[in-house]
Parts: sequence; C-alpha cells; structure tokens
Amino acid sequence: MKALLEVEGREIKVSNLDKMMYPEAGFKKGDVIHYYIRIAPFLLPHLKNRALTMKRYPDGVNGKFFYEKRCPSHRPAWVKTAAIWSGENDGDIDYCLANDLPTLVWAANLADLELHTSLAACKKPERPTMMVFDLDPGPPADSVQCAQVGLWLRDLLESRGLECHPKTSGSKGLQIYAPLNTATTFDATKEFSRKIAEQLAAEHPGAVVSNMKKSLRANKVLVDWSQNSTHKTTVCVYSLRARPQPTVSTPVTWKEVETALKKKDANRLVFRAAEVVKRAEKLGDLFAPVLEQKQKLP
Repeated sequence: MKALLEVEGREIKVSNLDKMMYPEAGFKKGDVIHYYIRIAPFLLPHLKNRALTMKRYPDGVNGKFFYEKRCPSHRPAWVKTAAIWSGENDGDIDYCLANDLPTLVWAANLADLELHTSLAACKKPERPTMMVFDLDPGPPADSVQCAQVGLWLRDLLESRGLECHPKTSGSKGLQIYAPLNTATTFDATKEFSRKIAEQLAAEHPGAVVSNMKKSLRANKVLVDWSQNSTHKTTVCVYSLRARPQPTVSTPVTWKEVETALKKKDANRLVFRAAEVVKRAEKLGDLFAPVLEQKQKLP
C-alpha cells in the first residue's frame, strides 16, 4: 500500500505501512513513522546538523539490516546533506542531515529504525561537542550492574569537575554523556575517556573492564571509551532500537538509575516507544543539557 503524507508542506511517499517491523510486539511500519512524528519535538534538536548514519531494516527487526552512511541518491531535493571527509574512503561522504520533520519521516519510511549520529556537528566534524561512555554488560550482567558502574563513573567525573547525564542504550546497557560544547578534539576526549575507564577498572576489577576483549567481559561491565573517535557514531537519544520490542534509547535521571540499582530491577531502565513519548511530554527533554551545557575537558 502506498500513500502520500503531507508533513509541514512537504509531500512524502510512504509505503507498506502495515508491514510488521517488530513482529513480537505487533509494531508496524506505520507505528514507527507515528512514533517519530510524536517524539520529533524532543528528538530533532539532537539530530540537527549532525551527520546521520541510517541503520535500515527493510524486513523488520528479524530480517537483515544494513548501515547507510552515504545519503541515498533517490532522496528528495529538500533533504539536506553535509560532505564530510572519510579517510577510509579517501574522499567526502555526503551524509543526510535530519534537520526537520519531513526528513525524519522520509527516513522512517526507508525503515531506518535506528538513528546513529556523530559526536560532532557537521560544520566542525573534528570537534566533538560531547564525550560518551558506553556501558556494555557482559552476560549474565545486565543494566543493574550498568547502573552501579554508571554511578561510579558519575562520581569520578564529578571529581574531575565534569557533570554528566545518563540515557539507556535501548538495548541492555547505559550510556553516560559529558557535554563539552567548548573547543576540544577527538584525540583529547578519547585519551581522557580511556584513562577514566582504566581507572574505574583498576578501582573495581571484579565489576569493570576497559579492555574490549570478549574473554574478559563475563559478568562485568565494559566501559567502552572508544566511541570517542572521529569515524564512530552512537545511537541518538530517542532513537528506536532493533530489539524484539520497540525499545528506545531514553534519557533518565540519576535518581532512576539509583532506584534501579537499589531495587535490583533491570526493567526500570527499559522504555518502549509509547511510554517514551508520554515521559517526554511530561518531563521535557532530560537530555537538553547535553546540547547546551559548556564544560572544559580537564
């Protein structure tokens, strides 16, 4: 089934709205588009002027997927792009910029379930505006252990004069962001985050690992500092994730992290699409400080 959807004066061709994207949840392509329309007021500021890597699932979460960095040539003329140098490709890549609601709907119609963005704005791709720590639990560890490590990380960063903000990965882990929005480089944030991760691993050797080797990660939390690289992206806040349920990378309060740890309840850090829209409408954008707060790397 094909249809024309008018969004902010743009006509967008949408198709296969009844296609099941999340079979276990009965969540269809039309539901994906509807979610992104509703969450757009909170999501778009975090996408604006950041190179978008699309993670597309044409046949839903149980089917094959592919990453798409280069903005499709069949894009509408009004989709903005940014040319960013890629050493791997020895040339520029024209990335999509999801700066407005029509572009977001267009991408959702391409089954771009997950939105992955750079830590830098496109105008200064060598200058990250934030630093991220991806807390990834090695089974049987889960987000409860991530909550504990996140709190240790928060305290360590605060001791260095940096405030940070948590969000769920939308999968099993937590991601901790330290806003910078001041002049720095990826070399600086990568080196600093590596040292912080290594210090955490040294202080809590039974619970934390900073080395990527899978053999070291059983029942520990990897503090992945390597995301602080020019060529890497992280899943954007408010993005859907390709899990059995339509879970979302959701900003949370430190109080919620503390409660999940105290109750030993991993489900307290799992949020699905409809719930995330209600949270955002009630609480506002808990992740807004990441875009605005100015901090200098020690």
